[in-house]
Amino acid sequence: MSDSRYYIPEGKEVRIAISGRSGCGNTTVSRMLAEILDISFINYTFRALATEMRIPLEQILENAKNDFSYDRMVDEKQVELARQASCVLGSRLAIWMLPEANIKVYLEASEETRARRIFNREGGSQEEIIEFTKMRDAEDTRRYKELYKIDNADYTFADIIIDTEKSLPKTIVEKIILELKKRGLVVRE
Repeated sequence: MSDSRYYIPEGKEVRIAISGRSGCGNTTVSRMLAEILDISFINYTFRALATEMRIPLEQILENAKNDFSYDRMVDEKQVELARQASCVLGSRLAIWMLPEANIKVYLEASEETRARRIFNREGGSQEEIIEFTKMRDAEDTRRYKELYKIDNADYTFADIIIDTEKSLPKTIVEKIILELKKRGLVVRE
């Protein structure tokens, strides 16, 4: 696959939604796929909002527990951006928030693997990261149910569910591209 270029046929727009919990590889896979297809990568998250607002991520997460305006800001912004042109939207709720996506991909991995990846990315104490990840997962699930009536533990409607536990990001991207090709959404040069 690496010696070929895949692209979206002229006159077509393709929107790819990729979701999964923290540490599943959403950002890495979404970015790689967008680069390969030469389309926009949209990953507007609490982290991006924290940077824009110049507030620590932990404070945004704490505020978001009781103030849904943070979720709404992030979700509305990412959907607005995704509807503008062909893109890969990578976010926790992408497959739910962009129902018109041409393909919906859910990435999954065990809690231990996700915590290890977050530790490798951000450092810190592995025990603290495990606890923080558990808390964040539970908070996300609670907020999504309360705010949008979305159960983020039910992703069975996704077009592709990929266990990222033992696959490299490149292999995951290849699986997604093969599905896009099969559906006639991308062609090879």
